[in-house]
Amino acid sequence: MKLYRIGELSKLASVSARTIDYYTSLGLIEPMERSTKNYRLYSDETLIRLKRIEQMKKDKFTLDEIKSALSEWDKVSSAEQVTQRMTDLERHLSQLQREVKELEPVLKSLKPKQVNKVYTRLMPQTIACIEALMILLNKNNLM
Repeated sequence: MKLYRIGELSKLASVSARTIDYYTSLGLIEPMERSTKNYRLYSDETLIRLKRIEQMKKDKFTLDEIKSALSEWDKVSSAEQVTQRMTDLERHLSQLQREVKELEPVLKSLKPKQVNKVYTRLMPQTIACIEALMILLNKNNLM
């Protein structure tokens, strides 16, 4: 693994050495280790992180927002946690499907205008969420 001193990293990332110092002091980036001469040494991962930070700045994120987003990305869930969460979502989706089936006779007894009114009350975000869950659960059944 290649390690970079601040000057090398700043050239590769197209930012100033002072910016790297500032980001380090804010905790946005961290040196991988120190050299025998006490230089801070940064890894390739830091270079990627710097490029991500600069892109987020161009997208008008504040440094606090960037720090928050990066800390979330750093939290990696274990496969067991993801599996448990997917199982919980599947269980919840099954419950929702049962409730929808219970509503089907009621919906069939409604007039077309009444049915339309019920469906228009569903927000687009709700429909998109349901579709996304269905896609996600179907893909994970392949495991």
